[in-house]
Amino acid sequence: MTETRKPETETEETANAADARASEAGATEAGQELDPIEALQAENAELKDRMLRTMAEMENLRRRTEKELSEGRQYAVSSFARDMLGVGDNLRRALETVSDEARAAANEALGALIEGVEMTERDLLNQLEKHGVKKVDPAGEKFDPNYHQAMFEVPNPDVPNNTVVQVMQAGYKIGERVLRPAMVGVSKGGPKERKSDAGAAPGATVDKTA
Repeated sequence: MTETRKPETETEETANAADARASEAGATEAGQELDPIEALQAENAELKDRMLRTMAEMENLRRRTEKELSEGRQYAVSSFARDMLGVGDNLRRALETVSDEARAAANEALGALIEGVEMTERDLLNQLEKHGVKKVDPAGEKFDPNYHQAMFEVPNPDVPNNTVVQVMQAGYKIGERVLRPAMVGVSKGGPKERKSDAGAAPGATVDKTA
């Protein structure tokens, strides 16, 4: 008599049904992962983020470029301006050789010559200032090695140490850069620097690359 294997058949059918349900569940999950609307939304968010980042980078690049162009225009005349300062120095020396008595006694021709030299000096300084070159007159200020070049010391007990008491040659700056430091004489023998002054660093951020 043939034996039936019903239990094994039922077991196989149960296993097949479980596999089928698992496959359907996997398909459902896969379908959820590949939902076209959610995929498009995710892609849209990613593209928007990339666009915002690109716009920010372009704006930073634009600002840097504008700053570089502005500084390039401003400091392009540095070498020429520095050379012109020598011309201004010679004009000033020529005027300083004429004493007040000589001016008062000067005839019409000499007076016109002196006036012409003064006008030339003023016009030169005005033209330099139009291009960002400004004169630095530090008389009475605290000595700052970023702007000043000490040539000698002057004993003076009435003013604090390291005070500019005499200017031998005026200094100039272009924008925020030192074009030429002022040649000065500084005091010594006076009261000590205040702690607030001694601890400070005047001109520490000055750009001296002009």
